[in-house]
Amino acid sequence: MASPDILTVTDSEFEEQAKAHPYLLLDFWAEWCGPCRMIAPVLEELAGEYKDRVTVGKLNVDENRQTAARFGIRSIPTILLFRDGVRADQIVGAHPKAAIKAKIDQLLTAK
Repeated sequence: MASPDILTVTDSEFEEQAKAHPYLLLDFWAEWCGPCRMIAPVLEELAGEYKDRVTVGKLNVDENRQTAARFGIRSIPTILLFRDGVRADQIVGAHPKAAIKAKIDQLLTAK
């Protein structure tokens, strides 16, 4: 993982991380996934832009099957957005930065 702003999440740490960060954007990805590699730089940019408000994490589905199965991840990339440890929204597929940013802003302003 190149960016120090991105948290690596594993099955064993998921619960703890989801509760520790009020706003968590979690990218379910795999090394072999082309679209996952396409959005990786976008997520790094967003991690920097939202550094003090939203935690951006990545969970490798090949290495962490339990969490992926728990949330019914069937295609990657899938981004789940959590508020206070509860899934609040999701994005399936490689979307442009503006679309991901809009979901983050919606998460931050929702009550």
